[in-house]
Amino acid sequence: MSPAYSRQLMVRLANASPEERTRIIATMTPSDLLMLDAHFESWAQDGQLPPLGEGWRVWLMMAGRGFGKTRAGAEWIHRLACGRKPLRIALVGASIVEARAVMVEGVSGILSVAGRNQRRVKWEPSVNRLTWRSGSQAQLFSGDHADGLRGPEHDFAWCDELAKWREADGAWMNLQMGLRRGPRARALVTTTPRPLELLQRIKADEWTVTTGGRTCDNINLDQQFIDIMAVTYGGTRLGLQELEGELIAQAEGSLWPRELIERSRCVAPNAPYDRILVGVDPPAGAGEGSDACGIVVCGRAGERLHVIADESVEGLSPEGWANQVASAAARWNTSQVVAEANNGGAMVQSVLMAADTGLSVRLVHASKGKVARAEPIALRFETGRALFAGTFPKLEAELSGLIAGGNYEGPGRSPDRADAMVWAMTVLGESRSGVPQVRRL
Repeated sequence: MSPAYSRQLMVRLANASPEERTRIIATMTPSDLLMLDAHFESWAQDGQLPPLGEGWRVWLMMAGRGFGKTRAGAEWIHRLACGRKPLRIALVGASIVEARAVMVEGVSGILSVAGRNQRRVKWEPSVNRLTWRSGSQAQLFSGDHADGLRGPEHDFAWCDELAKWREADGAWMNLQMGLRRGPRARALVTTTPRPLELLQRIKADEWTVTTGGRTCDNINLDQQFIDIMAVTYGGTRLGLQELEGELIAQAEGSLWPRELIERSRCVAPNAPYDRILVGVDPPAGAGEGSDACGIVVCGRAGERLHVIADESVEGLSPEGWANQVASAAARWNTSQVVAEANNGGAMVQSVLMAADTGLSVRLVHASKGKVARAEPIALRFETGRALFAGTFPKLEAELSGLIAGGNYEGPGRSPDRADAMVWAMTVLGESRSGVPQVRRL
């Protein structure tokens, strides 16, 4: 089966009725079906194929969900690795777990692509390494652990879902520093767009070539699925981002638009704060791949609340981030901590008590969602009763992703820093007795 014929056949199948599609497939032999699937370039969309030309260093494939980003990335890496020259390749996912499950072992991952092409690839999950018969090797890395990319040199890299990396800036910088092994070192970034500053910088770089497409462009997707998604999310910001693959600089309807954040900056007051609190949003798990532990220090000066410091940490054990909470409290001369009780808050209390830190831990219960809890605090910023005593890029990026009446659309999987700030300011905003009161005017 020639590539031209297989492409023609694929388009015919996509446009056929269910009955005709069944009839056509029934006439094909198993080897024809496997060969059709293996001829990726014959039916792939233009946005899934490597850019032509010599001048690019980064190929940014920014597309809607289901477009075929993973299959395209796996095909590109496999073809490079099967060449004559042994290569060193970095495979970077949002976490090691996701890199393995999607980029390597997934239905569109490298092992699947190699199998379709009847090529054997040695997979060593114990060391997260792939080896081809050509001698090429691909090593898995995590965007949650930037230091893991410090040192190794690579010819090529495939970065998946960069918008979800917890240490995106550091991991990308270290990867770029090590992408120098070959004469034409290059990286492919496959991601669904999110309002991430790093993603905007990569897209604007003169050495970046951007391709992409929409969910509906994938001729392998069931038409009913596409229709349902279009009816449900068509015309919404979420639809533009997740289905159309468009990068929107700022989340529409953000509780903290950039203009508000910049307008809310101030210098710390000269007089001591009336009260300082350490807000904590504990992670559900521990170690690499788990959510960050949000640790944000806030203070009250008269009628105004201030964000003082972002002391959040990632990838630590419960003892590790609890010690960071204690250290933050000591640095800011407070003994008061507020933590969410129904997401590890009891653990914060028990660990801090075991460490004999002398801290007073107040546990709060989440009866509302993260966005609903944040709305009264956003109103404080709008009215000038809450301010940022400095610049906090990661916290501000999360705050920008909190959508009024909606969901979280910022960097990472969860707004851990934002939630910690909201808890601290909510408690600081109570009356001095700790109990809300009504005042006669």
